[in-house]
Amino acid sequence: MMNRMMTGKLFVLSGPSGVGKGTLREHALSDIPGLVYSISCTTRQPRPGETDGIEYRFITHEKFTQGIQQNLFLEYAHVHDDFYGTLRADVVNELESGHNVLLEIDVQGALQVKAKMPEAVLIFVAPPSVEVLEQRLRGRHTESEAALSVRLKNAAGELGLKDKYDYVIVNDDLEKASQELRQIIL
Repeated sequence: MMNRMMTGKLFVLSGPSGVGKGTLREHALSDIPGLVYSISCTTRQPRPGETDGIEYRFITHEKFTQGIQQNLFLEYAHVHDDFYGTLRADVVNELESGHNVLLEIDVQGALQVKAKMPEAVLIFVAPPSVEVLEQRLRGRHTESEAALSVRLKNAAGELGLKDKYDYVIVNDDLEKASQELRQIIL
């Protein structure tokens, strides 16, 4: 389905909200030369300190829906009452240029990518426990109690899908988890 002239490798990092995917991604991007991050699109509102085009491309529901209709997304999902998705052209262009690409996306999207690009390497980041995950989410102070409840409910389902991944990293120690991710990518 995808162009087979791609010379880069696609790595997909996912797991429940609050597990530390963003921090692991930042470490990987600073530690691994030539690794490229593909910025996802979302319809959610930016959190304090987030910049359009850096953490995400923040777009309207209307524009996202148009992208779905035009088949512009490699993957997309409706998560926590908003849409998230990766533009196909962004990933394909980088892979065809010979770059290794890292996606940080939700579990639904990761499984879509694997179905379309079986050569993609899926890496699941798990918390040491659900209790630790809840503490991390509460410590962010970025969601209402209702939103937090939705994220924790979704996390339970996401944790049940980790066996569909090529690798599982338990993020109980950031340095150890970063080294595991680095070894997988290299």
